[in-house]
Amino acid sequence: MTSAFLRRQRYLIDYTLTSLARRKGKSLSLLLVYSAIVSLLASVMLFTHALRQEAHTLLEAAPEIVLQRMEAGRHALIPEAYLTQTETIRGVSASYGRLWGYLYDPIIQANYTVMVSRDSPLTAMEAVIGAGLARARGVAVGDLISFPAADGGTFVFEIKEIFSSESELMSSDLLLISAHAYRALFSLPEGVYTDIVLKVRNRNEVAKVAEKLVQRLPDTRPIMREEILRTYDAIFSWRQGIVLLVLVGAMAAFIIFAWEKASGLSGEERREIGILKAVGWETADIMRMKFWEGMILSFTAFSLGYLAAYIHVFWSSAPLFAAVIQGWATLYPRFQLLPVVDGLQLATLLLLTVLPYTVATIFPVWQAAITDPDEVMR
Repeated sequence: MTSAFLRRQRYLIDYTLTSLARRKGKSLSLLLVYSAIVSLLASVMLFTHALRQEAHTLLEAAPEIVLQRMEAGRHALIPEAYLTQTETIRGVSASYGRLWGYLYDPIIQANYTVMVSRDSPLTAMEAVIGAGLARARGVAVGDLISFPAADGGTFVFEIKEIFSSESELMSSDLLLISAHAYRALFSLPEGVYTDIVLKVRNRNEVAKVAEKLVQRLPDTRPIMREEILRTYDAIFSWRQGIVLLVLVGAMAAFIIFAWEKASGLSGEERREIGILKAVGWETADIMRMKFWEGMILSFTAFSLGYLAAYIHVFWSSAPLFAAVIQGWATLYPRFQLLPVVDGLQLATLLLLTVLPYTVATIFPVWQAAITDPDEVMR
């Protein structure tokens, strides 16, 4: 019984492929438009999901809590005395002050992220820079690079190292210098930091430690790592929504096009159904044949579109809309995303693109199949 059913489906598929080959123009035009729309939608989903995963991976090593001092509702410098207060809170395994900020470069009209190195010992005249900064200024290891200082002077650094391309997503615009150079560059006095970083022994106690920080230092704001991750998720989801909104017009045009192609049988197709009925085909067989036709077209378009999206995102770094989803900046990073495919996202896209077209083919075929063959052929 099962063997006979499978043979029947194979014969129907063979006939469907032959029928599609006879209508090459219509089939190819639908396939191209279908694949293009699937490719655009899949590219947005793949790129956003891969960026989100990349951000999660990079932030896994981030500190559990970042403590900022607030003044008139704005982020202000935090005194070194606050560092001593945080070290005595139970559950905190380590804490240290950070120095970081932004520096505007009038040469290329871009902002750099300036940070003090804790792991790499640098002299007051040495710096480590990001690959994007190096490209923009046209410098290499060993070259000298200058930046405007807060007092109106100029600071000159020797480039000790350039960050690798693997970390460019986070380090493209980064300028890493010593604490002495940072304080001199921004005219920052001793005894203050930009913020304080805290490491917590038990992850389950992070919220409790944050609560104690606010009680002990009421003019501060603790930012937990989970909050940063949620912010990244919200930003990427928002930007993904913007791109998808732009594609709404194209999606609507495709839906109308696909519905017209699927639901509007041509005179040739109606005659074909009439002939099949006349030679003994059952209505159920005709509907199965058209079902397979819709499945073959839609699944082929989905496969081609998804493959094109995969190549576009993971081989070409999504040049069509990378600037919108990554964010607007002067120094765009160049990086290769790790291929990440979400099963739920794939299934959702499959249902939204394959199922509607396949279902749209059934009703008009059923109408033609139940009509008298003589009337259909006339």
